[in-house]
Amino acid sequence: MNISVIVAHPKEKSFNCAVALRAAAALKNLGHRVSYHDLYREGFDPLMSARELGKNPKLAAAVKKHCEEIAEARGVVIVHPNWWGQPPAILTGWIDRVLRQGVAYEFKEGDGGEGVPQGLLKIRSAVVFNTSDTPAAREKAVFGDPLENIWKKCVFDFCGVNRFVRKTYGVVVTSSKEEREEWLEDAGATVKRVFGVVSRQSTIR
Repeated sequence: MNISVIVAHPKEKSFNCAVALRAAAALKNLGHRVSYHDLYREGFDPLMSARELGKNPKLAAAVKKHCEEIAEARGVVIVHPNWWGQPPAILTGWIDRVLRQGVAYEFKEGDGGEGVPQGLLKIRSAVVFNTSDTPAAREKAVFGDPLENIWKKCVFDFCGVNRFVRKTYGVVVTSSKEEREEWLEDAGATVKRVFGVVSRQSTIR
């Protein structure tokens, strides 16, 4: 099974990157084919130009590659910190440029502007891992957990992905080495539970 792993954190040695690598390793051990993308290390350009708007535009090679991979993926794992109740700008730009019309969704014929889409992604399951420096109780009470709505309703439901799992690890800034290792174990276990189908060969590219 083709599965995309996308991580967005500016520090290469961050806990987010550790989670993404643990998830990728777990997927490889299950026999999946993994496309791994560290957006910061790749220098992914999050800015969408006016030339990219609409259907079938000419895309930069890097963006085209991401679009082709996500169109063929049967699963996706996304890892990022909670910044202002939303993903980092580089990941928001990835959504804009990659989960685009004609790749991730299409509007039904005769749509009069009501914006009811038809999801195009072949992805069966999506997993999002977040890190936070806000206690979970305060996040829900004060902010309402906006990341749940962004990923589940605004992104994956919109693109036709029915199975969605999200985990948040925190408070990271005050966590111990033992706590972080427990979270890494949980991330690996979550991936195994969601994508636990073993095949004969596996590669990470």
